[in-house]
Amino acid sequence: MANTVHTEFWLRGPVPGVPPLLQPVAHALLQASQEVDQLMSGFPDALLWGRPGGVASPGFHLQHLAGVLDRLFTYARGHMLNEAQLADLATEGVPAEGQSTVAQLLNRFNIQIDKALDEVAKTREDTLTNPRTVGRGRLPSTVGGLLFHAAEHTQRHTGQLLVTARILTHEFRQPME
Repeated sequence: MANTVHTEFWLRGPVPGVPPLLQPVAHALLQASQEVDQLMSGFPDALLWGRPGGVASPGFHLQHLAGVLDRLFTYARGHMLNEAQLADLATEGVPAEGQSTVAQLLNRFNIQIDKALDEVAKTREDTLTNPRTVGRGRLPSTVGGLLFHAAEHTQRHTGQLLVTARILTHEFRQPME
């Protein structure tokens, strides 16, 4: 049997309790969580808001990863964003109360991953084509579209976070010229 620590989640078999059509969503969220936790473990708080080359900081990505999952799952449930979610969105990219250290941001991200996985497990497959709207413009989507986008958007920002964090830690370790 393969070592599951190094095997990507999509190759580990079904996630217990998750409907078959939603397995890819669960696999993507679990993979992102594992990669973010591994990368950011020991990442220095001093580099959290660094923006090499003007790209988004690791702090932004961690805030955004948690925030966008919350927002997309809110839309998937058929709700609009509340004032707290809108305020949270407005502060992405800057240190905020309870969101200024690696540990705080990782904790927030992992809590949101757990909530998302719980909702995925509770989502009935026969609701995936149910219409939903997104944002103030009430743009059209579906339950399945929102859940899929939550997974792929999480993967996209995980990749960006991985690159930015590696650049920052590499630059930090290089002697100043």
